[in-house]
Amino acid sequence: MSVLGNLLWFFCGGFFSALGWFMAGILWSITIIGLPVGKQCFKFAALAAWPFGKEIVYGGGAGSLILNIIWMIITGIPMALESVILGVLLCITIIGIPFGLQHFKMAKLALMPFGAQIIYT
Repeated sequence: MSVLGNLLWFFCGGFFSALGWFMAGILWSITIIGLPVGKQCFKFAALAAWPFGKEIVYGGGAGSLILNIIWMIITGIPMALESVILGVLLCITIIGIPFGLQHFKMAKLALMPFGAQIIYT
């Protein structure tokens, strides 16, 4: 079932969500200091393209907290806002609810990507 959900997700908007994470990764990777941030963005671009069958576990320490604050100010809030708006629009219909929930998962991830791990279920 997750394969079908992933295919529908990718062709009905997941591509654009993944493209946003990919573009953020490219912009962050321009500088040497931003390379770890860009690497994390590329990892989450793959998650944004195929989110069904995966869970996110949050953790991390002080380093993750500092990076999350910098990330949130520069990139996180616009990406989270985009995902929340798309999630609300998709949850209007019954068929769109699973896709809306995936957007809400991505919105939380857009605010706190550092210290997060992808778990395959």
